[in-house]
Amino acid sequence: MDFRLFQHFLALSECLHFGRASELCHVSPSTLSRSIQQLESTLGTTLFERDNRHVTLTATGTAFQHYAREALEQWENLKRSLASEGTQLTGEISIYCSVTASYSFLYELLSDFRQQHPGIELKLHTGDPADAMNRVLTGEDDMAITPRPRIPPPALAFKSLTRSSLVFIAPFAAEPWLPSAPESSTAEQWQSVPMILSEAGLSREYANTWFKALGIAPRIYAQVAGHEAIVSMVGLGFGVGVVPKIVLDNSPLAERVQILNVKPELPYYDVGLCVLNRRLKTPLTEALWAAVSERLP
Repeated sequence: MDFRLFQHFLALSECLHFGRASELCHVSPSTLSRSIQQLESTLGTTLFERDNRHVTLTATGTAFQHYAREALEQWENLKRSLASEGTQLTGEISIYCSVTASYSFLYELLSDFRQQHPGIELKLHTGDPADAMNRVLTGEDDMAITPRPRIPPPALAFKSLTRSSLVFIAPFAAEPWLPSAPESSTAEQWQSVPMILSEAGLSREYANTWFKALGIAPRIYAQVAGHEAIVSMVGLGFGVGVVPKIVLDNSPLAERVQILNVKPELPYYDVGLCVLNRRLKTPLTEALWAAVSERLP
């Protein structure tokens, strides 16, 4: 099997757009289309449903996506294991993290590593931290910076990087719905407060638990992917938000909001680097993992 076909297939499965995928693979759209047709002919099945406007994976295409990722990973491992021990490490590592983490952690994490392994290319993807673990579990990225869950998946290894508190933030303006005494929170104070929360993830889980302890459900004004936008919406006066303090400390809008002295406080959580345990057997991932020092909370 020509592994370039796997690479072409994976690029299209992630972009779902022939033009963008062909640019990533440095081939023409017609060459990419022939690669997909060759794969489908060899496998005897349809991997993509496509028309003039849309490209989507079929059920068999999704199954083949997992196989293709593992096959390419094993192929790269084999090539590296056959190389001389003295050969400089080369290849690519993809890292997923939030925008805040990209400028809070990455420089310190990677500056020494880049000097030690200049042949390793680092690809960065940013987005909602709630997606981080799933992207590592599915093989979309090699590593991710993410809050450590209460019960980490057994397939993942974690290294703690820092500890951050979750805080309630509010606009400075004296809005009529602001709790009058957040240091002694009651259901009556909070039942009419418009809340701006993450769509998913650990911060949303902790916020839901906090409101449940009060005996009420939060009045949701907006659900946001990622924490950075919550600071913006709170600064505009739309409601009260819950964000990691590390996000607030690095936000250019930090001066437009205030931290509410809410009691009981939300739990702290650990922010760390995660990777699939089986990927620690690969030289590139092992090298980066070894270069990161764990900082215990």
